Amino acid sequence: MSGSPPVVLRLVASAYCVAEKAGAIVRNVLHSGELGIVEKTGANDLQTLADRLAQQSICASLSKRFPKVTIIGEEDLPSEEVKEDMIENGQAEEIFQKTCPAELSDLKEEELVVWVDPLDGTKEYTEGLLDNVTVLIGIAHRGKAIAGVINQPFYNYQMGADAVLGRTIWGMPGLGAFGFELKEVPGGRRVVTTTRSHSNKLVTSCVDAMEPHEVVRVGGAGNKIIQLIEGRASAYVFASPGCKKWDTCAPEAILHAVGGKLTDVHGNPYHYDADVKHMNSAGVLATLRNHEYYTSRVPRSVLEALH
Repeated sequence: MSGSPPVVLRLVASAYCVAEKAGAIVRNVLHSGELGIVEKTGANDLQTLADRLAQQSICASLSKRFPKVTIIGEEDLPSEEVKEDMIENGQAEEIFQKTCPAELSDLKEEELVVWVDPLDGTKEYTEGLLDNVTVLIGIAHRGKAIAGVINQPFYNYQMGADAVLGRTIWGMPGLGAFGFELKEVPGGRRVVTTTRSHSNKLVTSCVDAMEPHEVVRVGGAGNKIIQLIEGRASAYVFASPGCKKWDTCAPEAILHAVGGKLTDVHGNPYHYDADVKHMNSAGVLATLRNHEYYTSRVPRSVLEALH
């Protein structure tokens, strides 16, 4: 019908509510005390019941409303019937008040790819570092990240029993980003955020080469991008394979929406087509400002090691 919002706005509006539902699932599993932890490739690569249930809910909810969209989730799960109470049919009406960027207003459902990380920061989730945990839903068109939704299920978890838990951030380049207050690191300080649990010699040498005034080690790619847009870090530097497309699609879209940039360590963009390899094998370099400074500081040893 002619009055219907563009498909990409409808998809984002659905993804917003779907991410909130997934965040509630993540909280409920934690509160139940039965995390159902299994190791995928080792002790730093975990999967919990929350990962499994959240992904089932996200994928089933979005594919029900948008059957022609390609959805790629982190967890390799068997096909099974998803219970009706796991399906989220809501849409965030306030998103329909926004004006869709003209170049995105005529996209077709079948041209869109959704990258899902149902629980980014699983290791931190199992260790109680709950502010590191996010739910990531990224939307791509012709390889570019064009929209992202990040739910932080435990936002405010240290604020006492009366605090409202959770928040949802979303953004589209050309439209803007919402659900947070954009800030930059004050006084031109270089604060680098990097991995908490996947460090090695290359990672460390690349961080040191940035000559940071401070290094912040936290879990989760989504959480690190939140550090950038809320002024707690000026660059996210990860000179290692390990990050995947579902870790970076949603955060990249939100970062680009506020004028930031996410690339590999060579300064090249990642592509999010349905058939790309999942690994971000040339590392991640993300900044809110001054991206060229950080790419110029990457050591030759890192550039040669990561392709």
